[in-house]
Amino acid sequence: MTRTERLLKLLQILRSHRLPVSGQTLAAELGVSLRTLYRDIATLQGQGADIHGEPGIGYLLKPGYLLPTLMFTQEELAALLLGLRWVERRTDPALRQAAQNVQGKLRAVLGAEAQAQLEKTPLFAGPAPSTSDDGATAHALREAIGDECKVLIDYTDEAGTLSQRTLRPIALGYFDGFQMLAAWCELRNDFRHFRLERISACTRSSERFSGQGGWLLAQWQAYNRQRGIVVQPTQ
Repeated sequence: MTRTERLLKLLQILRSHRLPVSGQTLAAELGVSLRTLYRDIATLQGQGADIHGEPGIGYLLKPGYLLPTLMFTQEELAALLLGLRWVERRTDPALRQAAQNVQGKLRAVLGAEAQAQLEKTPLFAGPAPSTSDDGATAHALREAIGDECKVLIDYTDEAGTLSQRTLRPIALGYFDGFQMLAAWCELRNDFRHFRLERISACTRSSERFSGQGGWLLAQWQAYNRQRGIVVQPTQ
């Protein structure tokens, strides 16, 4: 267990007790000496944890204290960095740049131990399949989703039939080898899914569907659940 993980575990132990916990009990649960425990408590207090108590009496973490947002276990750092590396290799230029920026900010604010763990993370994302798409369509659709703005597209279906659609875009899915747009299609008056590589033109409309984005997303999720497909953000 690294020191960062031990500090996080100490906070979790203290949060689980409503009454003061003796130093001996805390040290035993963490598998450290009392001297190390006292140093760890002092470190947490220095980071803002409202821990009351002293040797021989016990320690109590006052309610309302939130775990520091930048205290990660080794596994959490690995998961975070792998996700950022995946975004960096497989999305549009704007998201790739954002992933690089996040990595830079993490390195700037993490402690020395966590920074070392980050640099040594041996997990990597493979390259995306080669494509002629420069990411402009995905970027435009992401902006339209955020702004609740309709889009006009030229779309060629699997049978090779070209059609023009007016869409209310609500979600964008990233899969191995392709990206998929979920939208309310005004031509079909129903939810439809569109592979981005089949969109030959995408234009932002002046029409908005302000205030409907969240409702449409919920309806689309219900639409998929009825078909045995669960597509929603992980909680």
